[in-house]
Amino acid sequence: MASLTKEKIDKLKEKVHSDAKHGMAISIFAVLYNMDKAVVKEILSHVTEDGGQKTTPLVAAAMGGSTKVVQVLLTNFDVDLEQRATVRFDGYVIQDATALWCAAGDGHLDIVKLLIKHGACVNSKTATNSTPLRAACFDGHLSIVKYLLEQGADHTIPNKYNNTCLMISCYKGHADVVRHLLEKGADPDLKAHCGATSIHFAAECGRLEVVKELVRFGASMLVNDLGMTPLMVAAECGREQIVRFFLMQVNCTRLCRIEALELLGASFANDKETYDLNKTYNYLLEAMALRMCGNIGVVNDEEEAKGIISKPVCEPIPAYANHRECQTLRDLELIRGNRDALHMEALTIRERILGSKNPEIPHPVIFRGAVFADNGRFDRCIALWMHAMVLRQVNSRSIHKDLLRFSQVFSQMVTIGVDLNFKDVECVIQHGLMELQIFLRAGPGGLCENKSSSSEMFQANILSMIYLITIALSVARGSEQTDSLYRLIYQFLKTKPCLKNGYTPLHIILDPMVCVDDFHVNSVVIFPDQRIVSAFVACGADVDALDFSRSSALHVITNAKLSAEQESTRQEIIRTLLAHGAHSDISNCKGDTPYSLASGLALNTLIAHGNVTLRCLAARCIRRHGIPFRDHIPQCLEDFVEWH
Repeated sequence: MASLTKEKIDKLKEKVHSDAKHGMAISIFAVLYNMDKAVVKEILSHVTEDGGQKTTPLVAAAMGGSTKVVQVLLTNFDVDLEQRATVRFDGYVIQDATALWCAAGDGHLDIVKLLIKHGACVNSKTATNSTPLRAACFDGHLSIVKYLLEQGADHTIPNKYNNTCLMISCYKGHADVVRHLLEKGADPDLKAHCGATSIHFAAECGRLEVVKELVRFGASMLVNDLGMTPLMVAAECGREQIVRFFLMQVNCTRLCRIEALELLGASFANDKETYDLNKTYNYLLEAMALRMCGNIGVVNDEEEAKGIISKPVCEPIPAYANHRECQTLRDLELIRGNRDALHMEALTIRERILGSKNPEIPHPVIFRGAVFADNGRFDRCIALWMHAMVLRQVNSRSIHKDLLRFSQVFSQMVTIGVDLNFKDVECVIQHGLMELQIFLRAGPGGLCENKSSSSEMFQANILSMIYLITIALSVARGSEQTDSLYRLIYQFLKTKPCLKNGYTPLHIILDPMVCVDDFHVNSVVIFPDQRIVSAFVACGADVDALDFSRSSALHVITNAKLSAEQESTRQEIIRTLLAHGAHSDISNCKGDTPYSLASGLALNTLIAHGNVTLRCLAARCIRRHGIPFRDHIPQCLEDFVEWH
């Protein structure tokens, strides 16, 4: 065959990949047959990016279930069986997946057999340490699970989270796969990094049949890293059938039964999806009767003889309206018709049983706060959300959602004219500052495993802090509150926060193109804003700070697309920046200065109020004529010259 040009080979790569994807085995054979082996290898190893996936022809065929294509490639061409690809699988992006992993995950048994017959590694791993067996377990492909195990697949290999094949099968509820793995010796008591065992996952997801299989094979009722047994996990998630099943087990103590019923009842009181206050009351009644040794739930005479099991007396939590838990059946009966009291009873019970360090505690607290806000009871909403935020931060959890949530409810209050206490806004800003400082101390990736997610949270926190500061400026009254706010602004600016484009807070508040949250916030926070500009520069904001395009705050405001009504705001901001020493002759990456970008009234303001110094003129001259200056002038002046 005549030598092929690069352009021709590239076209062949596209064609072969497309044919593999669409199951056109004969076409592939015709194209590659008698072709130079080196060219064939190049074509078959080429990775094509399509729809967020990066696959070779073999992987594309394995994913699509094209058995004939896989057979042609394996029997006629020296294709690498361990080629790696990036694929989408059940909403997840999987990196370093092999053809065998893809075929197993997508349920193509014939292709799995072909690949293994030709020598594919049965225990090959993806970037997250997932094996083909795990992929088959995920979607419950029992026939493939059985075959892979027969071919030597290792069911004990965990992924990077220490989750086993048995765990993922339990989580997904594939009882037949679970049963087979257990029969093959899978250990139900192995723990994931979070301390959960297989039965924890099954209980959490409400997989009753799976739970029964695990118990039949001797699964232990161990506690996870949060101190929760599978019974408590099921109760916290509102899994009634599984709770009832666990309660019937002979090793379930009376106190465990009581707390499980209390937690189960509490789970129905403050959850949007499962809200049922009748269930809450009935389960709490059953638990209380069991505490009092009543007929409900009492197992045998021996436990009857143990007498009353009183609730521990805990200090009331102010956020829960200082509610004290019911201690008797009579106490419980008295609040039966009091919805607020039942809601607070449930929140109090959850925090007592689960403990304040449990990361699940804040969720129902936030839900109940949102309901209060919807009903105009903002004081109760704020108290609950403050409590949830503090719990998160004390337990080293990110509060980026809390900061935005407070920005939204505070903005709503300002918009509809409800009195907003400055102290509440001040408190949230203080917690926001702590969040920023924690991030900066930890470094990128410090708040969560994914560095990209951590960076996104940091960016979101910067915007939320600016929202909160703007709201605080709207409600601050008197010199004492203003001084307090300015101290917070100073601390905020001192952390040197900036967005991924290099925008400092000053850049942000001057750019009308910065997207402001549209749930009430954009009714209060409108950029550019002269009030916050004045506050920022008064608190030490660097008026000549440059973003990554080397644009200053003056560049942003002079180039901003504003309505005619906002022109007076532009002039006022320009005067403020110039009065605080902003340079109007700094060149950005495109060589533009605020002077060259300005027009009309903005240009007149720059001319009238600008202050070009002899130092500026000298710097321009150095730059214009290309005079070397690095290491020839004091270091403190080098950046100054660079600006011009």
